[in-house]
Amino acid sequence: MVDLEEQFTEIFRRHHEAVWRYCARRVGPDAAFDVAADSFLIAWRRLGEVPAGGGDVLPWLLGVARKVVANEQRRRRRGDRLVAKLGQFARAPAPVSGNYPDAGMALPDLVTAMRTLSLRDQEALQLVGWDGLSASEAARVVGCSPSAMANRIRRARQRLETALDVSGERGVNADRNAPPHGEGVAYEN
Repeated sequence: MVDLEEQFTEIFRRHHEAVWRYCARRVGPDAAFDVAADSFLIAWRRLGEVPAGGGDVLPWLLGVARKVVANEQRRRRRGDRLVAKLGQFARAPAPVSGNYPDAGMALPDLVTAMRTLSLRDQEALQLVGWDGLSASEAARVVGCSPSAMANRIRRARQRLETALDVSGERGVNADRNAPPHGEGVAYEN
């Protein structure tokens, strides 16, 4: 085991900076630390596959880092799509499948609004808005009844809309006397 540790330590000492720079150019300096660390974790797990020749190690490591970078970039794109979809979802009259109308909102406002929600509300909106699950499917994921999940989604959407209204960026429901989404006509006594 000591020989493997020494081998890995030498690989890390020689190539960490180069791998970090490679990652930083592709995902930025902050994420590069995590991406480089993941790359070296894979190298440790696959130490038997690391080329024995000193000149072949860095290209092999950069090949590993390239795949880790691609995973990070996919994760970011999924996150960006989630934020955009949730912005559209918050304005949809009901959870439906297919395309949503353009939300026309700045992503930072939506991210800020999402962060005001509880983790439970965020999960409900993400399961339906990002993962494309129905309320029944989302209920199975979290272990509750479909009606409880439908209520959770409805309340989370209302809280998200309230958070978006507070940010002052919404111009969707100009008529504040109109009934909320999904409710019937309000009658006065």
